[in-house]
Amino acid sequence: MRSTTRHFQRYYNPDVGNAIRMDTNTNVLGSNPAAVEFMKAQRTDLNDYPNTYSDGLRDTLAELYGLERENFVVGSGSDETLDIAFKTFTEWGDNAAVPVPSYSLYDYFVSMNGGKAYPVYLTDDFQLDVDAMLKPDAKVLIMPSPNNPTGNSFKKKDIEEILERSKGIVIVDEAYGEYAGTSMIPMVNEFENLIVMRTFSKAYAMAALRVGYAVSNLNISDMMNCVKIPYSLNSISEGAAIAAVKDQEFIKKSVKLVNDNRKPLTDGLKKLGFEPFPSDANFILARSPIDHKVLTDGLKKKGVLIRDFGSKRRTENCVRTTIGSKELNDILLKKTEEVISGR
Repeated sequence: MRSTTRHFQRYYNPDVGNAIRMDTNTNVLGSNPAAVEFMKAQRTDLNDYPNTYSDGLRDTLAELYGLERENFVVGSGSDETLDIAFKTFTEWGDNAAVPVPSYSLYDYFVSMNGGKAYPVYLTDDFQLDVDAMLKPDAKVLIMPSPNNPTGNSFKKKDIEEILERSKGIVIVDEAYGEYAGTSMIPMVNEFENLIVMRTFSKAYAMAALRVGYAVSNLNISDMMNCVKIPYSLNSISEGAAIAAVKDQEFIKKSVKLVNDNRKPLTDGLKKLGFEPFPSDANFILARSPIDHKVLTDGLKKKGVLIRDFGSKRRTENCVRTTIGSKELNDILLKKTEEVISGR
């Protein structure tokens, strides 16, 4: 096994059964309706290759954001576009600055491409430490905003300062950007080193189809498209994504549901003794009043899955739950109260 990957462990893969999933931060409204209708009606010729660079989806995204087709790199999930970025811009042994805590797969992509992940701890309020992010002189600096698992957005001024001071590529991962209502996408042509990543797996409710994209200036996007595996996004996923982009009312409805239920769930967790952290996303990180493993195991036995981050640095005894509908949140709070009280 390659030396840089020998420490790898398999990714989170629970035995789900019939459990209520509040552990993946997908859209609790269910499958994207426009994508479903496309899939019912589509007549794709399975003998034909998809478009090499998903030009139809890139044109649709360009119209949505007021950019050009060539500003976009489309892949099989934003995980592929992350991989493309590291393949494009890092040499074997290059440093990458990775915030802690943040998305666990960042280290995976750095190591997979022969790099060295330099952990940079966030401040006490889970914001970027600008000087610390710049200290390793990294070839790639990556930051998710809103951050996963903490839920908060990073300050725009801090991201801009990193962009201005760094000589490396700066990736802003906006997997939950629709919920935050802010984005760095309008600024991709202002910075020569900015890449913004987005996904169809969260607000767009299309996780099963694996669609993601990167947005950058024309020079960076061209380099990434040269490295990208041709045909990596299949025709059915591309067509469903195009249909979904054209139905922005579903996105507005999804965001409203989260905004309406974030505070009631936060308040409910506080009443049970949790310490929830501020969130701009569709999930909440909270410090548990009982042992994190006892809580998550107890909820699993009662048919509810949430994510356990309690054994990780800076999120000691913390768990993360998706923000559901009122009905889902009520179930979560009721089952949580039962676990805490030992019932």
